[in-house]
Amino acid sequence: MMIEDYFSLTERQAGQFAALGVLYPEWNEKINLISRKDIDNLEEHHLLHSIAIAKLITFEPGTEILDVGTGGGFPGIPLAILFPECKFTLIDSIGKKIRVAEDIAQRIGLENVVCIQERVEEEKRQYDFVVSRAVMPLPDLVKLVRKNVHHRHHNAMPNGLIVLKGGNLTGEIHPFRNLAEVTEIASFFPTPWFEEKRIIYLPL
Repeated sequence: MMIEDYFSLTERQAGQFAALGVLYPEWNEKINLISRKDIDNLEEHHLLHSIAIAKLITFEPGTEILDVGTGGGFPGIPLAILFPECKFTLIDSIGKKIRVAEDIAQRIGLENVVCIQERVEEEKRQYDFVVSRAVMPLPDLVKLVRKNVHHRHHNAMPNGLIVLKGGNLTGEIHPFRNLAEVTEIASFFPTPWFEEKRIIYLPL
């Protein structure tokens, strides 16, 4: 498994990641959640991509994380496997996507994940970090999630927003250029697919 080239996993974690390789294609036959090209490269394009965040920060036990626009559970489910002592809330406005995330989390025995169908505008609770994967332009996302980040810090990095993005980000980052930290994912996983894929961290 490619993930084990970059992370040391317990037997349980390795089993959970392996199960995702079966469950996502199974669901994809029913509701076309992920493109054919991506489902054939699920481990690299979705699982490893999601846990690139864990190369940037090791969440302390008890950290609470909100995954906005999770789709079928990315990056929340892979991160929840990696950080079993943290709490993850996965939200998406599309009911069928949340049902997939919920089903998969249950079937692999993730007890640290809650899945909720709602828009981010409706989410009132506060978290240490908000994570998201290419869900909307950064300035729009910051406006919506600022209310969801509380100010009690207990991680090595101050609380804030961590997003996975690709392509040219100059315009999106410009309003936050003095605050945002941009990390090339290819510096962790040197494969062609990760070229131009980045993690943006913005303390809020």
